[in-house]
Amino acid sequence: TRADILDYYIAGRVGKQSVSSLRFAMSYPPYGGGPGYPPSDPGYPPNPGYPPAAGNPGYPPSNPGYPPSDSAYPPAQPPYPVAAAQPGYPPAPGPPSGPQIGFGDPVAPYPPAGPGYPPAAHVAPPLAQPLGGPSFAGAAYAVSAFRHPPAASFGSPAPPQPMYSGNVPAPYPAGPGQGMPSSQGYGNPPPSHVPAPVVAPQSHPAPMPSYSAPPAQPPSQSSGYYQSSPPVSPSAAQATARMASLRVTEESGKGTLKPARPFNKEADCEVLRKAMKGFGTNEKAIISVLGYRTNDQRVELISTYKTMFGKDLVADLKSELSGNFNDLVLALMQTLRQFDARELRRAMKGIGTDESVLIEILCTRTNAVIAEIKREYKKIFGRNLEADVVSETSGHFKRLLVSMCQGNRDESHAVDQRRAAADAQDLYKAGEARWGTDESKFNVVLASRSYAQLRATFEEYRKVCKYDIEQSIEREMSGDIKAGMLTIVRCVKDKTGYFAERIYRSMKGIGTDDRTLQRCIVSRCEVDMVQIKSYFVKHYKHTLAKWIQGDTGGNYRRLLLALIGEEH
Repeated sequence: TRADILDYYIAGRVGKQSVSSLRFAMSYPPYGGGPGYPPSDPGYPPNPGYPPAAGNPGYPPSNPGYPPSDSAYPPAQPPYPVAAAQPGYPPAPGPPSGPQIGFGDPVAPYPPAGPGYPPAAHVAPPLAQPLGGPSFAGAAYAVSAFRHPPAASFGSPAPPQPMYSGNVPAPYPAGPGQGMPSSQGYGNPPPSHVPAPVVAPQSHPAPMPSYSAPPAQPPSQSSGYYQSSPPVSPSAAQATARMASLRVTEESGKGTLKPARPFNKEADCEVLRKAMKGFGTNEKAIISVLGYRTNDQRVELISTYKTMFGKDLVADLKSELSGNFNDLVLALMQTLRQFDARELRRAMKGIGTDESVLIEILCTRTNAVIAEIKREYKKIFGRNLEADVVSETSGHFKRLLVSMCQGNRDESHAVDQRRAAADAQDLYKAGEARWGTDESKFNVVLASRSYAQLRATFEEYRKVCKYDIEQSIEREMSGDIKAGMLTIVRCVKDKTGYFAERIYRSMKGIGTDDRTLQRCIVSRCEVDMVQIKSYFVKHYKHTLAKWIQGDTGGNYRRLLLALIGEEH
């Protein structure tokens, strides 16, 4: 018979010891009642079959085709998978458990197998494994249980999925033909009692707390699978965010003049009024106040003095003092931007122009400071600073100062190494590599690039040329344009060193350039005077105080020493 042939075939494939267990697994219905398999009734479908449920035409269902033509996969009603516990497979003897919803039309259920699948303890039930390999029923279950359902079309919603409390998906249904759902919900791990799926959802990496990163977006589930972008390297993203957020702060030194604490404006004004009242002037009392107050505090004294005494403090000081001491005190009684604006006007007013002052101020200030200077210049003199510069200068030097008046230099710390190499090549071709010099190319690079970018450019320039950038400018240019270009280069390399050299040259040799000395001391005493003093000791073998004591005298010297933090 066919059963004998099947027994013979199975015995040859899996061994005689497994025949009985396999026949048990393949019996339909199970031992304990009803005909065996194949059924004795030659008809198909079997009649009466495996006892059909009421109203059920038998098994398999009369509706042909699988899945049935009048149903979609997965079915819209009822939702798939069902949250109720499913009967185990292969079935064990037992009474029918009522209708069951699977794929396609409802069919008669398998008899329940104990606690069902999954078991209450959420442990996968062991499959029958006869000696020599898996059983036919186990193989059929393994193939059908992990079969993926067809992927949903693009844009169609994912099939509904029952959830446990805590947003955890319900366990996968058991039984042959019931495939695993295509997704489990964003960020939820698979249940511990279900074998690991072939394609696991990928969790998106959370942004690192130490660098800026866009918030993680939930992946699209329209196709049933997560679409995950490759993670960004934390170190690269960290460096990029850091560079993008930083801005150049060129005034990064340490000043010698600190705010007075406590600051009593009324008491200071009383001291100043008493020092100038009556016959004679007490200059030391004036120094004890103005030499130890910051620019902001000195400006506050002006309004407080007028409020208390109805008199103008600056006018009183001007009437009581004289000489370099008077000039230095009046410089201290202005805001720093007002002082710069007046120094620029003084440099261009009358016959001739002091180009060194224009270079010192316009080529060393930051964008924000340049904007404030232009506003103060317009407010005090009713004139346009750029127009005055154009009228007082000419040639490539005029173009450089006009570029500086824009206050539009890149002030980021970001460095583009490729641009640095390209700029170095351009500077080399515009100077050392040709007959004559293309000053406009130097203007483009030195007037617009950030200090950090220019430092990288100067390093690249040293690789393509046997001279340093300063040496090349010395060799290729002359006059005011050379002085302006060298000022920018030296400020890029070391702004503290540039101002230390300006102070040194103002006192070197016969006589003293008091205007330059006062301007540098007033503008840098709250910025980087500590570093300037150290530079003096290192490069000029004497302290700044020693130089000042040797070139100045009287109250003028006392006030200068007070501003640089030295005893007088």
